[in-house]
Amino acid sequence: MGMNWCSMEDLWCRVPTTNAFGHTFRDYDVHSERRDGVEEFYRIQHINQSVDFVKRMREEYGKLDKVEMSIWECCELLNEVVDESDPDLDGPQIEHLLQTAEAIRKDYPKEGWLHLTALIHDLGKVLHLPAFGELPQWAVVGDTFPVGCAFDESIVHHKVYLSVTFVGLSLQHFQGNPDYSNPAYNTEYGIYSEGCGLNNVLMSWGHDDYMYLVAKGNNSTLPSAGLFIIRYHSFYALHRAGAYKHLMNEEDIKNLKWLKVFK
Repeated sequence: MGMNWCSMEDLWCRVPTTNAFGHTFRDYDVHSERRDGVEEFYRIQHINQSVDFVKRMREEYGKLDKVEMSIWECCELLNEVVDESDPDLDGPQIEHLLQTAEAIRKDYPKEGWLHLTALIHDLGKVLHLPAFGELPQWAVVGDTFPVGCAFDESIVHHKVYLSVTFVGLSLQHFQGNPDYSNPAYNTEYGIYSEGCGLNNVLMSWGHDDYMYLVAKGNNSTLPSAGLFIIRYHSFYALHRAGAYKHLMNEEDIKNLKWLKVFK
């Protein structure tokens, strides 16, 4: 990055009050330079993230046969990735990794596992690069959500509002998803059961689940909470809105406390 970031801890740990465009964080309604692009991103994502798609991706990428490299080499690759789903940032993702890790280290100096989790939590975004299959952004970044059960209204851009001759109309991008009208998948529980545990729930495919598979496949020594953070840090419907808690088990409830600290 052209700088020794470790010697600039105060800079990395500085917590801004507004995003890169001068607006509040995660405000998907405010008019900004990125609003239309972000909304289009979620339209495509909501249509394509289905049970069949997720199963195909987990089978293909669960083989872990793409590339072998060090953690830092992978971090450097994120210089080439900009997250199109993020309304707050338009810079390389490596900056986000370093800032997050330094902020966590400052707040929780004795939790070494949490520092490492913060550093690697977004490394799965390399899925967008050619060496990893060059997946489209809607299959790499963005908020995640369960598939195989009803799409909760708390999911970002769940509804899009149109105004026609003074009449407000509400449309759902999810209506284009093949699972939306499938009776096996469109109920509150779908293919799951109460308290089944999030580890048994299929999540929309992206960098979170990929990095989780990489960590598990390489016998990571991170504690359960670290792996939980990696897999569910983009699951805002859960840790911001409290949706899908009926699928959680006792271990999920304990780990959610750490995820909320992380976010």
